Amino acid sequence: MAIVLAIISALAYGLSDFIGGILSRRTSAWSVAVVGCSVAAVSTAMVALFVTGEPTGADFAWASLAGVGSGAGAGFLYRGFAAGRLGVVAPVSAVGAALVPLVVGVASGERPSALAWLGIVAALPGIWLVSREPSSEGGDRRTAAGVIDGLLAGAGFGMLFAALGQIPDTAGLWPLALTQVVSVPAVALMAGLMREPWVPRHRSVLPAAWCGLLSTVATSTFLLATQRGYLTVSGVLASLYPAFTILLAAVFLKEHIHRAQGIGLVLCGLAVGLVAAG
Repeated sequence: MAIVLAIISALAYGLSDFIGGILSRRTSAWSVAVVGCSVAAVSTAMVALFVTGEPTGADFAWASLAGVGSGAGAGFLYRGFAAGRLGVVAPVSAVGAALVPLVVGVASGERPSALAWLGIVAALPGIWLVSREPSSEGGDRRTAAGVIDGLLAGAGFGMLFAALGQIPDTAGLWPLALTQVVSVPAVALMAGLMREPWVPRHRSVLPAAWCGLLSTVATSTFLLATQRGYLTVSGVLASLYPAFTILLAAVFLKEHIHRAQGIGLVLCGLAVGLVAAG
């Protein structure tokens, strides 16, 4: 069940990034993140009303840390997408998002099976390859900027995954609701420090509400996955989200899947099979 939940999380994140990436090229990336995080906060709180639990102060502390990571990850990811650096930002962020919970999980004593480890090993290059785009004009400065956005987004998502992995199933969903609430001022603060516009002012940002609803599904299923299985495995599987983004772009935008991306998709599929068998 944990594997299925983690894959659903990756699918929801992939669809959210697909929509957010398109919107971020039309309006401020930070305003897209603010709308998405705000809707996620409201929708998660509504769901939490119907889920019983007994959260502790420690659970809320981990949730707050996860909120900072969520806001940072979304903001820097969309900023990279807005500048047309998807081919650099996506793979760097996804690998970073996978490695942080992997390291935390191993450090906390998790020991996946040999097959699961083979799946993890296959997933990391698969994530990188599936996110890559053919090299184009732009120069080293653009690539370097994309790497920075990707590293910051990956660190944020990795923090989100690792922190959510510390919340037990007895806590219910109120800690997750706090995560979404904290992500809103986190986005606004970082945008303000960089003097980037973040206040939603145009109707073009309204579809970002779908990103928020999808984020609710993604984070909820990821939390449930970590409560039913290893953080190491759930973190890597959830980080397969670029594969779904690429597939969605191929289906709906008729974007061509290049050879490297095809190899990456095969590795991602192999990774899921190995982890499931393990």
